[in-house]
Amino acid sequence: MKEFNFELIFKLVDNQDSNEYLDILFENGCDDATISTGQLGMLSLSFTREAISAAEAVESAINDVKKAIPSAKLVEATPDIVNISEIS
Repeated sequence: MKEFNFELIFKLVDNQDSNEYLDILFENGCDDATISTGQLGMLSLSFTREAISAAEAVESAINDVKKAIPSAKLVEATPDIVNISEIS
């Protein structure tokens, strides 16, 4: 397996305070991410994730975030290591 570094940025519904989600994100598989909660209603996760491919790494990270916060909307994924059709 390879290690992939990428960042996912999510918008939270109704500008929720992202700090309330830190524990649940950790418990749902995001323990390999550094989480930034600076802007109200936004959540940024910088991942270092092991996977067979970049698409698998990004997809699993998105799924982990969505398990923890089902209403979160993905806004951005950087760097552009996979395209949108690979994430779908």
